Amino acid sequence: MKTVKSLVLGSAAALLAMSGAQAADLPIKAKAVEYVKVCSLYGAGFYYIPGTDTCIKLGGYLRVEAGLGTNSLYNYATGAPAGAHNRLSNYYTARAREDLNIDTRTATEYGVVRTFFDATFSWTTGGYTGTGSATGGTAYSTAIGLNAAGTATAGAASVNPTDGGVAGGSLGVYYAFIQFAGFTMGKAVSQFDAPWQNYPGNNYDGLWGGGGTVTGVNQFSYTADFGQGITATVSAEDATQYYQAGNLNLSGGSAAGMIGGAYGTNNIGGTRSPNLVGMLRVDQAWGLFQLSVAAHDNHVGYYGASETSGAPADKWGWAVQAALSIKNIPTGPGDTINIQGVYTDGATRYNAQSLAPVSYQIYGGSNVAGAYGSLAFANAPDTVFVTGGAQESVKTWGFRGAYTHNWNAAWNTAIYGSYAQVKYGTVGTAAICANATALLGLVGTCNPNFDISTIGLITRWTPVKNLTFSADFAYSMLDQKYSGTVAAPASAGNAKPAGIYELKDQNSMTLLIRAQRNW
Repeated sequence: MKTVKSLVLGSAAALLAMSGAQAADLPIKAKAVEYVKVCSLYGAGFYYIPGTDTCIKLGGYLRVEAGLGTNSLYNYATGAPAGAHNRLSNYYTARAREDLNIDTRTATEYGVVRTFFDATFSWTTGGYTGTGSATGGTAYSTAIGLNAAGTATAGAASVNPTDGGVAGGSLGVYYAFIQFAGFTMGKAVSQFDAPWQNYPGNNYDGLWGGGGTVTGVNQFSYTADFGQGITATVSAEDATQYYQAGNLNLSGGSAAGMIGGAYGTNNIGGTRSPNLVGMLRVDQAWGLFQLSVAAHDNHVGYYGASETSGAPADKWGWAVQAALSIKNIPTGPGDTINIQGVYTDGATRYNAQSLAPVSYQIYGGSNVAGAYGSLAFANAPDTVFVTGGAQESVKTWGFRGAYTHNWNAAWNTAIYGSYAQVKYGTVGTAAICANATALLGLVGTCNPNFDISTIGLITRWTPVKNLTFSADFAYSMLDQKYSGTVAAPASAGNAKPAGIYELKDQNSMTLLIRAQRNW
């Protein structure tokens, strides 16, 4: 027993000694936990990043939507296969999207340093296009977007080029910029744009009538604040991302290209100058007024395949836009009117904002004897030329606007619309009409000018804060100025046969149903 007792006591003493040694290694007092603190300097939702004087805010939305009558959310039904209006065209297109944005701000002796990042994760319904196979084959398209000429085609580059992927979905980086001492550097909304960008009161993406870069454009800008809500900005912005509607060599026209809404070979050269933008804004309690101007350098490649073929000289295009917002109008609290108008000369994308098509191909029915159907095609580039000749600018003008009425705190309705005209010069008109006669056998009137217009109605219901359900109906009209008939070649992507087609105005009716939770 004495031996056992000695062993127990010895073990206990050893354990106590070890515990004391370990305790001696621990700090006398644990360091206090640094909790996240609210940052009230920049509004609700900001918190200090622990251990720093930088404030951060996380935000975003989750959106679920379905568009009826279009192969692109949410736009004009044109190109292959949306403009075919046959068995290849989607009756609906669905999308689920999560948006995440990160806003950081730090107070410094030079003012606030801000960074902002916004990205989206999307999954969108894909579509099928014809292959032209004798057995009627179709090909699954993982991207239905706009090609270099602005034509809506399957497999072309789009904002989210993997949309419709079976599993992958797509990632879009919308904004990534730094703001400091009046400067904005990085991917941000163009300084030319009105504050509502493409949406004076709508969800519809295809309105003409003003500039719009809802996914941001690379820029280096400076804004001067004169007080009383008066600011002025000068900016150098990327010309290639959204602002090249096309510089077309009409000598490269083809029958298939013309009926597809591409009048020639797109011949854009390397970048030489950013777009130069100036903006003056007055933003006060009554509303807002903004005047914007832009200059765009049209620099093209060579007439032919090599340097020895020569090239036309650069031609500068320009645009001017005015925007007006009127708040607190007598019809009800929070009611607003947003309107804007624009004129462009060789800078078409400042009228046809980044999501609007600049090329159209739409089929329909016909009552003309011997005609298989009807067809409307149109194209709105920046400039056109023929081999050996100078660039000639394409001129446009347009406007868009909306009136929004709040029925109560939960319901509001907006009526909106847009109208634009596209006009070619004498060189462009002559070359396009010569091609239409030689390549398509046009019998009738040749006039490449066209009008494009949209009218729409949207109603939103917000049953609880930050959760909104909406229904948006839009009716769009393509008023092309051709008349008569053409002998059109087959359009494989649309499964349309070669034959006689009546040249006729076309329209598009679309409906968007959306649920969105902001956070």
